[in-house]
Amino acid sequence: MFENIVAEEVPEFKNTITELFDAFDSFGQQLMQATAIYLGLESDYFKSHINEGNSVLRTIHYPPVDEDIGERSGAHGDINLITLLIGGNKPGLEILVDDNWHPIDTPQSTVVCNVGDMLERFTNNRLPSVLHRVTTPSDAVKGSSRYSIPFFLHPNPDWFIETLPSCIDDEHPDLYPEGIMADDFLQQRLYEIKLL
Repeated sequence: MFENIVAEEVPEFKNTITELFDAFDSFGQQLMQATAIYLGLESDYFKSHINEGNSVLRTIHYPPVDEDIGERSGAHGDINLITLLIGGNKPGLEILVDDNWHPIDTPQSTVVCNVGDMLERFTNNRLPSVLHRVTTPSDAVKGSSRYSIPFFLHPNPDWFIETLPSCIDDEHPDLYPEGIMADDFLQQRLYEIKLL
């Protein structure tokens, strides 16, 4: 991973961002414990698989627009295990459920959790990756910026992702018969979406 960039011009930037990252990381680990229990695994199953992951806290700026440009960010799923997102300061986030787009307008006190592609693969699509996009839904957002600070919880690069046996049965054959290292999966997906 690249070294973090610190905005030296903002005195509290480093401390505030580090505190936010640590809070997201701690909450993400708790959610992965709950996920393990839901999947019938020991509660600490993921602990040794996410303790040295390349998790990312990213700030995204959607510049102001003067007209409805439709999608500001096209439909996509996240590559990682789960993504945590503080409630937005502007509307626009939508998720796809049953072939229909639904707005996710939440207060800032809310944390939204999306399942990512790695967890989808591990669970043989039992926990599907959440397709989402960002749009310009109303006149209220035109002419103003939109900011988003997602936390992408990644497993350790050497975690071998293979289908969880309890998620395979006659009605749900193994969709991913060949396992893959988490880092290889990440690099493959980054290449596919032209980020490498």
